[in-house]
Amino acid sequence: MDAQLSDNDLRILAAAFAVAGAVVALVYLGVVRFLQGRMRNRDPNTLAGAVIGSQSALGALLFLYLGVYVALLLLPELEGWRDQISRGGVIGFVAIGAMGVNRVGSALIVWYATSIARKTESHFDDLILRILGRFLRVFVWGIAGLIALDTLGVSISPLLGGLGITGIAVALALQPTLGNIFAGAYVLSEGAIEEGDYIELQGGPAGYVVNIGWRSTTIRTWLNNYVIIPNSVMSSSTITNYSGPDPRMSILVTCGVSYDSDLEQVNRVALEVARETILANPDAVQGEEPWFGFDRFGDSNIDFWIFLRATSYAGSFVVTSDLIKRLHARFRQDGIEINYPVRKLVYDAPAPPGPAQDAT
Repeated sequence: MDAQLSDNDLRILAAAFAVAGAVVALVYLGVVRFLQGRMRNRDPNTLAGAVIGSQSALGALLFLYLGVYVALLLLPELEGWRDQISRGGVIGFVAIGAMGVNRVGSALIVWYATSIARKTESHFDDLILRILGRFLRVFVWGIAGLIALDTLGVSISPLLGGLGITGIAVALALQPTLGNIFAGAYVLSEGAIEEGDYIELQGGPAGYVVNIGWRSTTIRTWLNNYVIIPNSVMSSSTITNYSGPDPRMSILVTCGVSYDSDLEQVNRVALEVARETILANPDAVQGEEPWFGFDRFGDSNIDFWIFLRATSYAGSFVVTSDLIKRLHARFRQDGIEINYPVRKLVYDAPAPPGPAQDAT
């Protein structure tokens, strides 16, 4: 090319490439903005619009950079620097490509979060999207850095080997943390536990779920204290969720009456008291009839149960307490006896002599 074109021709050609790059960049930017406007008028949350929008400024930068790069290669004054310019140009293209991939990935994540994840009640999508976004940035820029080092003539084979050994060491050191992260993703993906639910771990604490994070789950106990539970423990424990699938809580109150009691009267009075409790207590589920049934012949009483429902787990304690107070007061008013523990001893042989007989 140098034998055919003079230095002035090369300078003119270099300027032409630089100007052409700028013109193409402006035209590209205008076309992309026009397409964006059309897509937003039809549907502001389209996937194509999100991807195109993420590349609008970056595509213009690419065309402008390409024009400048070719212009620098053509300038006769920089003939001795062409090798360095070529390497720098490759590194620049790699950097722009990495930014493009990251922007496309971020646009896809944002589109999914706004168009799909917000419509679901599970927080699994939110957790995975945050992890995926960070992993994508680290991975893309890591690959871009390796390509840049290779372009500069730095051998990356020892570096890759060192990264492999380091990765194994880091993975072993972070095994508990990674286990908790994956366990947290598992807990969220199941959808059986949500923030605000009242849960109880088998053999462990109970309380309201405050937050389900990457590493741990935080619950607030009745003592108003936070308990931090590793997600690995959450995923391997038996958990009772008192808020699901329905926050309403069933209540079963048991009691017993004397064997001398009129059982029909006991049945009628117990149901009346249960209905009064439901009507008078806002924590009780309205409109549902209570159930009553005799359970068994106990040692001192004929046992029975009363079944009704509360609006929540916390409300079940209020309703239970109110029902017991009302039932006790009504039994005393109507003369229905609840016996203390009583035992009747029966001897096959004649009764042993009393104190008076011992004296004789």
